Amino acid sequence: MASNFIYSNKDHKFIIKEWLDGKKILGLKRYRDYLSIEDVDGILDQSLKVCKDVVAPTNDDGDTIGARFNDGKVTVPPSFHKAFRFLHDNGWGASNNDVDGEGALPEILNQSVREYIIGANPSMSPYIGLSGGIAAVIKTFGSKEQIALYTPKMFAGIWEGTMCLTEPGGGSDVGDMTSKAYPTDDPLVYKIKGTKCFITGGDHDLTENIIHLVLARVDGAAPGTKGLSLFIVPKIWVNEDGSLGDPNDVATVGIEHKMGLKGSATAVLSFGEEGNCRGILLGSAPDEKGVGQGMAQMFMMINGSRMDTGHSALAVATVAYNNAVNYARERIQGRPITNPKGDRVPIIQHEDIRRMLLTQKATLEAMRAMIFKGYYYLDLIQHGDDPEDIRKAKRSIEVITPLVKAYCSDQGWLMITEAIQVLGGYGYTEEYPVARQARDVKIYSIWEGTNFIQSMDLVGRKWRLDNGNIFKEWMMELAAFVQTNQNHSTFAHEFAVLGKALMSYQDLVGTMLGYFKEDIRLVPLYSTRILRITAEVYGGCLLMQQALVAQEKLAQKTADQDFYKGKIQAAKFYVLNIVPDVAATVRIIKEADTSAMDIPEAAF
Repeated sequence: MASNFIYSNKDHKFIIKEWLDGKKILGLKRYRDYLSIEDVDGILDQSLKVCKDVVAPTNDDGDTIGARFNDGKVTVPPSFHKAFRFLHDNGWGASNNDVDGEGALPEILNQSVREYIIGANPSMSPYIGLSGGIAAVIKTFGSKEQIALYTPKMFAGIWEGTMCLTEPGGGSDVGDMTSKAYPTDDPLVYKIKGTKCFITGGDHDLTENIIHLVLARVDGAAPGTKGLSLFIVPKIWVNEDGSLGDPNDVATVGIEHKMGLKGSATAVLSFGEEGNCRGILLGSAPDEKGVGQGMAQMFMMINGSRMDTGHSALAVATVAYNNAVNYARERIQGRPITNPKGDRVPIIQHEDIRRMLLTQKATLEAMRAMIFKGYYYLDLIQHGDDPEDIRKAKRSIEVITPLVKAYCSDQGWLMITEAIQVLGGYGYTEEYPVARQARDVKIYSIWEGTNFIQSMDLVGRKWRLDNGNIFKEWMMELAAFVQTNQNHSTFAHEFAVLGKALMSYQDLVGTMLGYFKEDIRLVPLYSTRILRITAEVYGGCLLMQQALVAQEKLAQKTADQDFYKGKIQAAKFYVLNIVPDVAATVRIIKEADTSAMDIPEAAF
């Protein structure tokens, strides 16, 4: 079994220091006393070294040993323990989710580090990231007593956390869940009864306790999602003084046998089998109409998790791409088509190999651009000084969150298939790492709401927010960028292609609004394709922004000229080879073909 963590931080340095306004984020009141733009290289270099030296060596164990379930308990590979503790103790873990924590990194830096962790061992990374997000939810909605009792040890990685939402009979249909919460004599304590499945990190031996956030319906509350509340359910009860008490009637029924991420325990949990599972209500009890606060509380974490899921796909696919490039440089096979009697050459010199590699490079850089644009917005939302900056960031993040989650997780899978093809037969073997990357990456299109759900969120909700003004402003910003540069001396052709794509897309919006009224079935039939082309337009614009920066750097004859040339060629390739898909897809959607709905079920 081969594991080969090949990674570079050049693109992150470019994004933070040259493309996005990293100085602005690091100059915010939250960070200015201990961080500056001069610290970026050191942080990225150090964290990448940690991932190479400490995290990457555990990756094989995650796949070969994996998480194991015996006698009702889950264990992870022994090597995970040391790496897990090292990351938390050195500030690379959950502490960065603490809005009041000392030395926390802004998202544009923290998520760069997280990308290296995921790439180094994607099956261990959920254990690193889970407790911080759960603790942040408790810190936002919990009482002072709850915050003091649970969050310090969670941010320190002493206790872990999970989000327990999915049930065997209800995954995406959250409102149909059957888990119940029954009041006790204590108004904050409820008896929890139900089963949750597909719970990432639901059980393991990395920490002494696991704090579950369980979505359940208080007995008698309203049906559907409105009646749900969120409960803090420790695996082991936590006493008022912070010491651990008795087990809390949370039983692990088993863990899933998965095609990838085998070191990450995905558990089935049973709450209250013996009638003794206690949960502490987060926030207020359901109101007089039986409406609970659970969904609103949960979505504080879900939206961030959707960004992180798309980012995870990028990290895994980037490792596959880097291995494909490395292999293509070393593999000697075939002769140049321009000199068929010449010497055999490395396959990176063959035209179709270069097409596959540049497809990966360009797409991955477009993914990273939209992801870090999102994290930049999150930094402004959480810690910005200017109310107008915060307002614009909140509006933009609404639009791009489903793009980041769905487009990036879909493309991550497709880009790894290209990497496998570059390796040929060796790519299909487990002796080379890209086969594992394919197995690991596929879950991300399913996690945190399937990509169809993301597409309906875009078309059915984000298009309509604030009477459609949020999406309209977002599109106008892209159009203004293209129009400003339409006569650019170097990139006029690329901006013309982007302009045509934008015009086609704007025409599509009117078509789809008609479908909402004429035949609503056409909306879910085409929504995933609409999300893809939305991301293609966005990715093309962002890469052209980066190309403009790279051109300036080339003119200044700064170091690493090949890097900037690569940025320009990747942007041109994406715009000229991928963005034209927008107009073609719009033509298909306007045809309103209903074959998929008209075919008899028995004919499948």
